[in-house]
Amino acid sequence: MKNLLYRLFEHRNLDRAESRDVLIRMAHGEYNESQIAAFITVFLMRSITIEELSGFRDALLELRIPVDLSEYDAIDIVGTGGDNKNTFNISTAACFTVAGAGYNVVKHGNYGSTSVSGASNVIEYHGVKFIRDMDVMRRSLDECHMAYLHAQFFNPALKAVAPVRKDLAVRTFFNMLGPLVNPTMPRRQMLGVYNLKLARLYYYLYQHTDVNFTIVNSLDGYDEISLTSEFKCFDNRGETIYSPEELNFKCIAQQDLNGGQTIGEAAAIFDNVLADCATESQKNVVIVNAAFAIHTINPELCIDECIAQARESIESGSALRTFKRFVEINS
Repeated sequence: MKNLLYRLFEHRNLDRAESRDVLIRMAHGEYNESQIAAFITVFLMRSITIEELSGFRDALLELRIPVDLSEYDAIDIVGTGGDNKNTFNISTAACFTVAGAGYNVVKHGNYGSTSVSGASNVIEYHGVKFIRDMDVMRRSLDECHMAYLHAQFFNPALKAVAPVRKDLAVRTFFNMLGPLVNPTMPRRQMLGVYNLKLARLYYYLYQHTDVNFTIVNSLDGYDEISLTSEFKCFDNRGETIYSPEELNFKCIAQQDLNGGQTIGEAAAIFDNVLADCATESQKNVVIVNAAFAIHTINPELCIDECIAQARESIESGSALRTFKRFVEINS
């Protein structure tokens, strides 16, 4: 590790094989936390290369506990995190909204490292027990169209670096890797990223796969469709800029999306959205993210129809029923 660090401090890059090797060694406990922190910090001071990101991804996929749920042809809806906006759990609420609309969702998530509440925090808060049991996952998908994979349960490398990431409390390249290493390897994915440079990096990577993808970035720095500004959308057909108004939404204030200071406060907002008693801003931001996920599944639908399906999922109570059944099955 010392030799690697000296190379990185001299602004030299790792190749794909070297990147894979260092992450595998990290997972096997060959480095101490100070070394891991130093290594991670390098990539806060310079951009990660495609070769490095690909090598890190190779390592995580090689080490993962594989999960075959391919018969469900599910979508993953995820943000990289790291936007320093401390929003409530928008993508997680969108997952249950999409599942409530009848589409299969297999979400890969983790505890928050740069915000109060990550997906695993809000789900665990409701009493869900994280599992690797395939029978329970299939039952959950059969009965409520939703399964959840807690990242640390399926990838030892993510567990090995979790304490360092938590202590650093800043975004790292692991924020970039999470969406790329869902153990189920879903063929559909909606991904939110915190800047356009990262969006283009993912866009390049996805174009070399068979994944139906949508990558979104709000131009004021959110890793989701925030409705606080225009946002850019990259998918298999190209890229487009949207404004809230052209989708018939009002532009909203950033403070309307704040997730509070505790997991309990974030969970209360999450619950209110699914129960259709949240503020208009909180509800609409979940609807629009769910709509673009539905559009990823059904690109032949116009976006207005996808918005209508997402809205119906919440307003009919289907999203809430889906979440309650998910908690029953997974607790």
